[in-house]
Amino acid sequence: MWIEALRLRTLPLSWAGIVAGAGMAAHEKAFRWDIFLLSLLTASLFQIVSNLANDYGDGVKGTDRNRKGPLRAVQSGVISPAEMKRAVILTSVLSALSALLLLWRAFGRIDTVFLIYVLLTAAAIWAAIKYTVGRSAYGYAGLGDLFVLLFFGLVAVGGSYYLYTHRWNPDVWLPALAIGMMSVAVLNLNNMRDRETDLTAGKHTVPVKIGLPNAFAYHRALLMGAALAVVYLCIRLECRRAWAYGAALPPLYLWYKSYALQRLNDPAAYNRALKQTSLLTLLTAVWLALALAF
Repeated sequence: MWIEALRLRTLPLSWAGIVAGAGMAAHEKAFRWDIFLLSLLTASLFQIVSNLANDYGDGVKGTDRNRKGPLRAVQSGVISPAEMKRAVILTSVLSALSALLLLWRAFGRIDTVFLIYVLLTAAAIWAAIKYTVGRSAYGYAGLGDLFVLLFFGLVAVGGSYYLYTHRWNPDVWLPALAIGMMSVAVLNLNNMRDRETDLTAGKHTVPVKIGLPNAFAYHRALLMGAALAVVYLCIRLECRRAWAYGAALPPLYLWYKSYALQRLNDPAAYNRALKQTSLLTLLTAVWLALALAF
């Protein structure tokens, strides 16, 4: 059950921002394999912390009762809250150690920028845990979308890019927004599926606040925004190969598919869409990275 609790199927989404940041670095001939692999490891551990903490937080609050998604470990009783809490602490420590190793490889010294990244690491672990854990869990106040945009988009893409280059390029905002908005779309799908049970549990996500029809309109705006950000980036960087613009196709495909999903309004369809959106977010990042690197 521990393997299921880790929810390894969610890892591709955490990799997307790292891949996009690496692509921007490769475009400037600054790519390094050690930074890339350690960034993937660190992002994976952050995601696992979030998954375990989410299982624990929703489990102890009873939010997962009668949920329409995959069975959760704490709510089902397979893993006790105390065991899950220890797992959250352990993976938090591992993610911090991985992040420190990454920072040392990237900078080779402890300076102001190194310490800023240490603070970002602490903030990422805090955000992973506080989404559902505690009385002030921000996911229950409808702020999950903002934090996903920040950490899966701006921090993952922009932060990893800086590790390679040690400088900032304003164009990085575009892939960061693209990956961030697609990641928010994944969360929005999850929250649309769980809207009824979340409402009963007092979890005021965006779909709970604005209703299902508006949540679908919001969903489509996110996907269209991601596609436009990709296209504008290719224009800004004067991509010479026409296939580079194809990186906008995955979010456009998901935008089109959202209409069929709205008509079905079926939990199984939401689960399929969640998996598909996560994988296509990674595909967008890989496609864009290859276009930028070559």
